[in-house]
Amino acid sequence: MSESEPKLRNRVVDSISRRAEHVLTDDYGKARAMATDAVQSRAYLYPIKGIFYFIAHRSLWKPLLDRIVPYGALTASVIGAMFVITYLPQLAVMALFNGPLAVYTTVLLTLNESSIIIHMISRTWLLQESLMDTFDGTMVARNATAVVQQGREVHAGSDPMKKLGKVFKKRFEKLSLTEMIRYVMYLPLNFIPLVGTAAFIFLHGKHRGNIVHSRYFQLKNWSDLQRKQWIDTHSGAYASFGVVATLLEMIPVVSVFFSYTNTVGAALWAADIESQNNPMVKETAPKLRQAAAESLE
Repeated sequence: MSESEPKLRNRVVDSISRRAEHVLTDDYGKARAMATDAVQSRAYLYPIKGIFYFIAHRSLWKPLLDRIVPYGALTASVIGAMFVITYLPQLAVMALFNGPLAVYTTVLLTLNESSIIIHMISRTWLLQESLMDTFDGTMVARNATAVVQQGREVHAGSDPMKKLGKVFKKRFEKLSLTEMIRYVMYLPLNFIPLVGTAAFIFLHGKHRGNIVHSRYFQLKNWSDLQRKQWIDTHSGAYASFGVVATLLEMIPVVSVFFSYTNTVGAALWAADIESQNNPMVKETAPKLRQAAAESLE
């Protein structure tokens, strides 16, 4: 072996070590920034606020009550079919990875799969208009009527839901094929005990957070560039909201209730942003104006 070979090997090892250190430092910095953003924005509290606000305002119950029977039938049918068809085959596979814990992890996996199927069907066909009305009604109740009027008629009156009129701006975005594929791709993470399930919830929640204000952005008529800039700047806040919302909607039977309370929570958050009662607003407003100017060039 020549003398140059050990030196070359050492240089390669040093180079890889430096790059690994740079990657770890960069990832740590991003994770720290996301955590700081989540804590400062308090976005993770809005799904909880949505529960209490929804319970305290009976006028917001109507969209849920109108859909409770068909949603209940859908939920019972999907969960029943999934346990009959997929539980035992999946238990056999999970037993290879999780041992005695497979009985419990398979139940969680089957519930996750059922939740995704129910979510895809209900959000695309059953609950789309209903959730949009809940979001708009909450915004009106929180004195953000001017924003809602950018996308629909708002009549006079005291009941925020009865004030909602004809919609003339794009509805809630339907679940795309890309999102469906993403859900399916994340599912194998559940084969990894505990850590895999936590990763599944985080990834699913992080994506969920990115779409919770789709209706708000539509009403504000923000461009794709403005939306991306806002969400990228506040990725920690939206991820924390999405994780909490996902955990709530994973609870069987009552998941539909949390679909509505999470929508209320998202609207409360949007109303606070609109009234500048949130620390996210002041720091990002100049960047949004710049992004808007760039989109017009």
